[in-house]
Amino acid sequence: MLLVLIMAAGLWGIGMVMGAPKSARWTMIGLLYLAVVGVQAVFPPEHQLVIATGGSLAMWLMIGGTVAIVLAYSSMVQKLRQKADAKAEDEAQENAAQELFSETELNRYARHIVLRELGGLGQKKLKDAKVLVVGAGGLGSPVLLYLAAAGVGRIGVVDDDVVDNSNLQRQVIHKDEAIGTPKVLSAAEAMTAQNPFVMVVPYPRRLTEEDAAEIIGAYDLVLDGTDNFGTRYLVNEVCVAQGKPLISGALSQWEGQLSVFDPANGAPCYQCIFPEAPAPGMAPSCSEAGVVGPLPGVVGSMMAAEAVKVITGAGAVLRGEMMIYDALWGETRKIGLKPRSDCPTCGRQKG
Repeated sequence: MLLVLIMAAGLWGIGMVMGAPKSARWTMIGLLYLAVVGVQAVFPPEHQLVIATGGSLAMWLMIGGTVAIVLAYSSMVQKLRQKADAKAEDEAQENAAQELFSETELNRYARHIVLRELGGLGQKKLKDAKVLVVGAGGLGSPVLLYLAAAGVGRIGVVDDDVVDNSNLQRQVIHKDEAIGTPKVLSAAEAMTAQNPFVMVVPYPRRLTEEDAAEIIGAYDLVLDGTDNFGTRYLVNEVCVAQGKPLISGALSQWEGQLSVFDPANGAPCYQCIFPEAPAPGMAPSCSEAGVVGPLPGVVGSMMAAEAVKVITGAGAVLRGEMMIYDALWGETRKIGLKPRSDCPTCGRQKG
């Protein structure tokens, strides 16, 4: 038996030196135990191996049974402790939510609060968040509605356009009666009507180099759904400079895409993937190429979901990945994205 103990200690020591995890070391000792039991069961009592390893099958079976009982008891205690910890965490989340929200808000956000990945603390993060949405058109419509519905505390919306009759086929945040009014005001009215507990800050203008840094600097997260490449590159440049994550989406006819550009957390920036604007005519606008009405709703909803995850820390965010949705064929795929060391926007920060 002493030989077996020495061999077990040797295996444990070798595992420690090699940096093997405890589970691997225990596995090796378990295999040693099975080998000893096999020797005791197969060879005759007078065999040297049987004598060297204790000489008693019954003894080893008793040891194995005792260890199994101890491990089973330990596993049961651990599961009960985890269950108790989870219950205590749920109670803490519920208590925190009751302290932070009114009764009406608790009822409104109940489906969020019961989600383990969000809970009361996650909803509090949403309430404290400041999110800027650039564009109140096709993508901006679902993004703004869902961010407001989710309870994001402060939502800024930038757009210099007015509602046009041709927008209403897909820009569902605007009503027919809003035709001719600034999109940001139409959107703000719809958002506060949907959720009076959020603050909407409209910016009826196009972002420029003079004011982009100031406006973006007042927010934690930016979502860009514009179809203007100049604005896209400007927003990306300011977000990189300020270390703000940028959720960007784009549409064309039946296909949409989105990604989270966040160099501060190891992801590429927008210009890493799109080094320069396409030549004129290579990327026609929706008015030129057309777009199926529900497509902005699908992609914009995905952008809003990514925003909720970025704010709360839930799940896996689309950093370093691009989601592509093809509505015509009902296909969704993801591709990996990598930063470029020679990127003129974020490459300098890595150098």
